[in-house]
Amino acid sequence: MNINFEKTGGLVPVIIQNTNTLQVLMLGYMNEEALQKTKSEGKVTFFSRSQNRLWTKGETSGNFLIVSEILQDCDNDTILIKAIPQGATCHTGATSCFHEETAKGFLYELEKVIEQRITEKSESSYTSKLFNRGINKVAQKVGEEAIELVIESKDNNIDLFKDEAADLLYHFLILLKTKELKLEDIERVLVERQR
Repeated sequence: MNINFEKTGGLVPVIIQNTNTLQVLMLGYMNEEALQKTKSEGKVTFFSRSQNRLWTKGETSGNFLIVSEILQDCDNDTILIKAIPQGATCHTGATSCFHEETAKGFLYELEKVIEQRITEKSESSYTSKLFNRGINKVAQKVGEEAIELVIESKDNNIDLFKDEAADLLYHFLILLKTKELKLEDIERVLVERQR
């Protein structure tokens, strides 16, 4: 990584994006020292222009931004950090400093939760129990949920239809896990088809 801090007067803009949902969470600024601290500690640290010091996001609130990936733009004067937020990002308590509360991208968060429940092998977890019953049971459950969705689509109760659609998506994510695939793998197929 070769960021040109001199080009921008010692500070470069840093865009923070949620690793899983790709939602833009905030914009801050870093100097070289903040970038080095971010890399070494794995938590996003900015240079606070108002306080004229380094500031690790979450140092008072506990809502740290855990670094997944650090990228630079083509001009080497802007940084993109993909991070996993440990709570609300904005000081107002919002998910994003841009006041965008959205469900877009939540399937990726859910995919991580499913993976965690399966890895933990919790006896009380429905997800874990279903996964452990094997692919035949998981596939059967996806089929049942698909049929229930089709039935609800013929009625006029939009709330029941949405519930069944959510159940189908949830079980589909478990099926993907049994096949050692991710939602992103299926998205790639759709992208290729569009081309």
